[in-house]
Amino acid sequence: MNADLHCHSTVSDGAFAPAEVARRAHAGGVTLWALTDHDEVGGQVEAREAAEALGMRYLDGVEISVTWASRTIHIVGLHVDPACKELLDGLYRTRNGRSARAEAIGEQLATLGIPNAYEGALKYVSNPDMISRTHFARFMVEQGYAKDTQDVFSRFLGEGKPGYVPHRWSKLADAVRWIKAAGGEAVIAHPGRYPYTPTEFDALYAEFIDLGGKAIEVVTGSHTPDQYREYADVARRFGFEASRGSDFHAAGEGRVELGSLPPLPSDLKPVWERWL
Repeated sequence: MNADLHCHSTVSDGAFAPAEVARRAHAGGVTLWALTDHDEVGGQVEAREAAEALGMRYLDGVEISVTWASRTIHIVGLHVDPACKELLDGLYRTRNGRSARAEAIGEQLATLGIPNAYEGALKYVSNPDMISRTHFARFMVEQGYAKDTQDVFSRFLGEGKPGYVPHRWSKLADAVRWIKAAGGEAVIAHPGRYPYTPTEFDALYAEFIDLGGKAIEVVTGSHTPDQYREYADVARRFGFEASRGSDFHAAGEGRVELGSLPPLPSDLKPVWERWL
């Protein structure tokens, strides 16, 4: 099963419409796919129709922004009902404040000698309510301030960097509750990206389990091969089911393309098994 259960479209901060992401996933050999846009399920109908027309199995998905221990983490919801009112209301509340944060990022970048960044970022946005740091990164690459989007985050827009503006997202308990209310399963996305201490990670995993969370991303485009092994061990230690996804946003922006990840370790239980 070539499962890719984490990627993005123009409905959030991806570069391609949901149907085009479906075509790219199919071309990459994906057989089970989920579109997981940030805090938004508006692309699910288009994604499902395109996937099924291409012969791929499809899981409705979302990626929810969460503030935990003063840092931003992401929780993926898989096999959700995109019409669930509790989920929709929660995502709407989570999205509020993105525009104000984006304007503040633009002002901060201007003090660093990067003018008109907010207006430049808007050129890459399909839905102004979903403007994100990725849109700023694409503008800054276009203007020659950085070599690629990863360079932008490393130097300007990552947490603690001079262009970063913090934002208070949803609570972990709320995100897991919304996903479960929608009939889905919550997954901790790309844990290797979070700069927590071992003690903080243990506390995160314990709280997640107490809330009903059961899965973690192990093989993801946001992890290095060494982290595949590290988080496979975490899954074994805590009894997590394992997920897999490229975290695809645009061609050439991430470590891997759709469908190109190695398989999960054979002794881990895939999160998708229950739905097939």
